[in-house]
Amino acid sequence: MGLIDSAIDAFRFKETVFYKENSDLQSKYDALKKLNDEYPNNEDLLSEMYIVKKGLDGENEIGYQLKKAHIGMYVLRDIKVKYEDMTAQIDYVIITPVYTYYVECKNLVGNITVTDKGDFIREFTINGRKIKKGMYSPLRQVEAQREVIRKIWESNSSAIKKFFASKNFDYYRRVLVVAANQDTILNTNRAPKEMKYKILRADALIRQIEYDLDHRGNDEYLESRKGMEEMAQSYIELSSKEEINYYDFYKEKYCNNKQENNDELKNRLIELRKTRSNEMNIPAYYVFTNEELDKLIEMKPKTIEELKNANILTPVKIKTHGEEIIKEIQK
Repeated sequence: MGLIDSAIDAFRFKETVFYKENSDLQSKYDALKKLNDEYPNNEDLLSEMYIVKKGLDGENEIGYQLKKAHIGMYVLRDIKVKYEDMTAQIDYVIITPVYTYYVECKNLVGNITVTDKGDFIREFTINGRKIKKGMYSPLRQVEAQREVIRKIWESNSSAIKKFFASKNFDYYRRVLVVAANQDTILNTNRAPKEMKYKILRADALIRQIEYDLDHRGNDEYLESRKGMEEMAQSYIELSSKEEINYYDFYKEKYCNNKQENNDELKNRLIELRKTRSNEMNIPAYYVFTNEELDKLIEMKPKTIEELKNANILTPVKIKTHGEEIIKEIQK
């Protein structure tokens, strides 16, 4: 296909092709959700599931914006590559007729300000208290990911190709940081000029790509649809084929030790019940029933106040045995 044919083909092609749409975040969330059903009220699982869900929602929002575009591009989601001891995980690779974009998705609660030195400051509110703190630059993060791709590209290129094309590598492979939370206020007014167009909200992503394509140089080569597909396939071939069983991973990380601790606590509370029953010459269920025992293990109140609020035991049982029960839970 000649240069003119490639240009015509590129202009006719207006679809968004998701060449790879699956994401590890979805697999992680499905595994965490299943474990949460099996191990309810596990705070570690709930916390991890919240973080993963935020990331997944952010990626989905970017995917939604890309599907609405009429540019003509190939999209790959969640690409993992490795070169020697360096690894890169890129949320989205977007291949257009001219430029390829590496996108880092951030779905953060709160507002983000970029200073004149290029530092990222995040502001959010917890329990009515305003928090302001620095965060690791997601722009440096995605630039480091691009550097891994460069190393792979250079290792597979001839000396002549590296000499003539390496200096344009960053120009044709651009990096973007996309804030996916629609409630986030993104302030880049004081950011260095070269950073401003690289940091944007999800609803501005397509406009930025369109702007880049509209302002490309007249002599820049337009890749054909076939060429874009071949490029997308090359990223698939570079991607890690390692499959992780996230159900087993999170179960080992968050649930197995918890179950051991629950078993130990259950034995402690049963022994306490037996001791109190013998000492006070009362039936064991006067201390707590088996149903109340299960609830104590599940909720683990750590103070008398928490025990009262949990509505597990009667006031008489709390007054008589509460302190001893709390001591065993705290252990």
